[in-house]
Amino acid sequence: MKQNRAKVGSNELTEAPPLPLWRKILRQLTDVTSIILLIATAIAAYLAITTDSSWLKVIVIGAIIILNVTITLFQESHAEKALAALQDMHVPMVTVLRDGAKTTIAAADLVPGDIVLLKAGNTVPADGRLLTAQNLTVDEAILTGESEPISKQTAPLATEPDSIGDNLNLVFSGTAVTQGNGSFLVTTTGMATELGKIATLLNKTKKQKTLLQQRLDQLSFRLTTIALIAGACIFILNFFFHDGAMADSLFIGVSLAVAAVPETLPVIVTLSLSNGVRKMAQRRAIIRRMTAVETIGNVNVIASDKTGTLTQNQMTITRFWQPEAPVTDINQLKQLTSAQKQAFTYMGLATNAEVSADGTAHGDATELAIIRLLDKYGLHRNELEQAYPRLAENPFDSTKKTMATLHQMPDGKYLLIVKGALDRLQLANQPAKISQIHDQFANDALRILGIAYRQFDTKPELNWEQLEQQLTLTGLIGLIDPPRPEVPAAIAKAHAAGIKPVMITGDHLATAKAIAKDIGILRPGDHAISGAELQQLDDQTLAAQIKRYSVFARVSPEDKLRIVAAWQANGASVAMTGDGVNDAPALKAADVGIAMGITGTDVSKNAADMILTDDNFATILDAVEEGRTVYHNILKAIEFLVGVNFSQIFLMLFSVSLGWGAIFIAEQLLLINVLADGLPGFYIGSEPGDADNMAQPPVSKNRSLFADGLGWRMALRALVYVILVGGIYYLGRFVLSANEPKLQGMTMAFLVLAIGSVIDVYAIKVRRPLSWQNIKHNRPINISVAISITLMLLVTFVPGLQIAFSLTTLPPIAWLLVIPAILGSLLCLELAKHIRHHRKNVNTARAEQNETISH
Repeated sequence: MKQNRAKVGSNELTEAPPLPLWRKILRQLTDVTSIILLIATAIAAYLAITTDSSWLKVIVIGAIIILNVTITLFQESHAEKALAALQDMHVPMVTVLRDGAKTTIAAADLVPGDIVLLKAGNTVPADGRLLTAQNLTVDEAILTGESEPISKQTAPLATEPDSIGDNLNLVFSGTAVTQGNGSFLVTTTGMATELGKIATLLNKTKKQKTLLQQRLDQLSFRLTTIALIAGACIFILNFFFHDGAMADSLFIGVSLAVAAVPETLPVIVTLSLSNGVRKMAQRRAIIRRMTAVETIGNVNVIASDKTGTLTQNQMTITRFWQPEAPVTDINQLKQLTSAQKQAFTYMGLATNAEVSADGTAHGDATELAIIRLLDKYGLHRNELEQAYPRLAENPFDSTKKTMATLHQMPDGKYLLIVKGALDRLQLANQPAKISQIHDQFANDALRILGIAYRQFDTKPELNWEQLEQQLTLTGLIGLIDPPRPEVPAAIAKAHAAGIKPVMITGDHLATAKAIAKDIGILRPGDHAISGAELQQLDDQTLAAQIKRYSVFARVSPEDKLRIVAAWQANGASVAMTGDGVNDAPALKAADVGIAMGITGTDVSKNAADMILTDDNFATILDAVEEGRTVYHNILKAIEFLVGVNFSQIFLMLFSVSLGWGAIFIAEQLLLINVLADGLPGFYIGSEPGDADNMAQPPVSKNRSLFADGLGWRMALRALVYVILVGGIYYLGRFVLSANEPKLQGMTMAFLVLAIGSVIDVYAIKVRRPLSWQNIKHNRPINISVAISITLMLLVTFVPGLQIAFSLTTLPPIAWLLVIPAILGSLLCLELAKHIRHHRKNVNTARAEQNETISH
C-alpha cells in the first residue's frame, strides 16, 4: 500500500498556486491609466527636483495611484475558495478491508486497490467499482445534477454509459450514500477522480474581463493615444517653434498627461459598483466580485441548472389515479375519499423515509414525497404502523424495481403491500385505461409508481416471489421535481428584456423538456439536446448551432463548460446558475456565475460571482435590473468626466499652437478633475434606474462605449468648452488686461471650466429634459455640487490658495463674462436633449399613424 501511495500520491485535491501579492500589485500598475499617471508622476518629480516646480502634483497623483491599487486589492482579497471547499468535502476517516480485516484510516491515505465499506450517511471517499450493494442508493446530484438518488448494482453494464449518472455499478468521490450498504474497490483517488477532474477544470478556468473592463481599457487606450500624439505635437511646437525651455516643455507635457486621464474615474466606477452591491444585497443577491454588478445587467443568456434552481429540488406527488376513477390533480384534492385514504395508507406503510419534528428529512426522495403527501392529509407513518405493524420487508433493489412489506391488519388478517415500477407489479387483473394513464403520466415527464396489495386470512410463509403474485392495484402516483412557482413569470420577464433563458441539467431529456416547456424556456422553434448528442459535435459545430437549443440534458461538467464557451464564441454575455459541485467550473467560466445560497454547495458558492440568498430565480432578474442601472450610471460618469478631459486636451493643444503657452497648469487640472468633477461624480452612481431599463435589449459585447449618442454628446460638450473657455481666456488675457497679467485670463478660463463642468452633472445624470423634480431628488449630488463650487471659489478668492494654483482676483467686468459662460454647456446639452426628444416623439407619432392606416 505504501508503494501505491508513493506512486499515485495522496487522496487529496490540489489547487493552482495563488498569485503572489507583488504580481497582483504589478498587474494593477501595468493598467493603461496607471501607466499614464506613473509617467506623469515621474516627470513631475523630475521637474520638482531640477526646477522650482511644486511637489503638489507629485503628491496628488501618487496618492491617486495608491488609492486605486488599494481598492482593487481589497476587492480581490476575497480569494477563490472553490478548491478549498472541494477539499472540505472529503471525509477525514474511512473504514476499509485490508488483509481481510476491517480498519479505519484517513481518507487521504486511500490508494487504488483498497476495499472501502459504505453505509447510509457516508460520503464516498474515492472513485471505485462496487463489490457488494444491498439496497444501496447514492445521491450524485453534486456531479450529475439529478434530483433523485441512484440505485446501485454490482452487475456489469450491458452497454457503454452515456454519462456519469448511468454508471450504476460505480461510485464517485464526494457523493452521498442515502440508503443501504455496500463495499467498493478503489480505482482512482485524488485529482484522478471525477471530483478531481472538476478541480482541474477550476484550476484551468480563467475569468474573462468584464464588458465594462474591456471598454474602459479601450477608452484608456484611446485617451493615451490622443495624449501621446497631442503631447508630441505640443513638445515640438513649444520647444522647436516657440523656443520654450526643455523644463517648460516637459511641464506642459505633464499638464497634458494629467488632462488626458480622468483620475477619479476608477474610484467612481468602484463606488458605483459598491452602491450596486449594497442595493442588490437588499434584493437578496450577494455579490462576491464587484465587477459582476455591471456584467449581470448586460447578460443576454442565462444558462440555468434545473434542479434546485428552476425546480424546488424536492420530489413531489402531483397526480394520482385509481382504477374506475378519473385522474386526480393533487393540488386540487381537498379531502380524501375512503378509497383514496386506503391507497395513501398503503403507500405510507410501504415506506421507510422519515421527517423528524425539526423538519430534518431522512430517506429516499420518492419516499419523502409520499411522507409529505400523507402529512398534508393528517396521515402519519408512525401512527399507521401502530395500526398495521410491519412483520417483514423485501427491500427495494434496482433489479426487481419493487419493494414489499408484510403487515398485520387491525382485524387480525395479513396485508402485503408492493410498491414499485408498474411493469414489475404482478397484477391479478389489468385495470382498464391503465396503459393510457401510464403513457399520459410519462408524456408529462412524471415518474410513475404503482401501489398494489394482497390480503391473507392467515400469516403466509415468507416466499416473496410467490407472495408478490395476484396483486390488486390500488393506485398510480405521478412524481416530479416541480418548478418554483415564481419561475414562469421570471422567464417571461427575461424574454421581454432580450435575455434568452437556457436550461442545462444532468436530468433525463424527457423530464428536462417537460419542465422547460412548462415554465416557458422551451418555446416553439426551440430544440433540446442530450449530452450524448452534444459530444458528437465538435466545438466549431456546437458554436454554429448553439442558438437553436434551449435545453441541454444529461450533460457532464465538461459539457457545461463547452456550452458556456459556445455562447461566448457567438458574442453572448452568459450568466450561469447552479448549486452543485458539477456546476462550479461553468460558474467560473461564465461572465457571471450565480450560485444558490440555500441549497448550493460551498464549491458552487465560492466559484460564483453572485449568490442568491433566497434561491429564487426571479431574484436574478431583479439583479439584472439593478445591474443595468449601475452600468448606465457608470456611462453617465464617463460622459461627465471624459468629456471635460477631451476639452482639456484640445484646449492645451490649441493654446500652445497659438503661442499662448499652457492655458492651464497641472495643479489646476488636477483640482478640476479630482475635486470639482470628482465630488459630484462620486454620487452619479446613486441615481435611480430609467423606467424603461428592462424593456431595452442588453448591451452587446461588440457595441462601442460611445454608442447610443454618448459619443456625440461628449463631442458636443468638448467642443462647447473649447470655444467657451478659449474665448474667455482670450478676452481675459488680451482684451480686458492687454496681455498683462496672464493670470487673469487663466483665472477666468479656470472658473468657466471648473464650475461649468460641475453643474453639467444635472444635464448628464438624467436622459430626460431637466426638471425641478429630477434636480432635487438626488440630495448627495446637490450637496457635492455646492461643496465643489465653494472649493473652486475659495481657491479663486483666498490669497494663499491663489498663489499655489496661479490664480488672481478678478475685476467685476470679468465676472459679467464668466457667469453666463459657466451656464453655456448646460444650456447646450439641454437644448440638444429637447431636440432629440422632439424628434423621437415625431417618429413615434408617425409610426403609430402608419400602423393605424395599415389596419
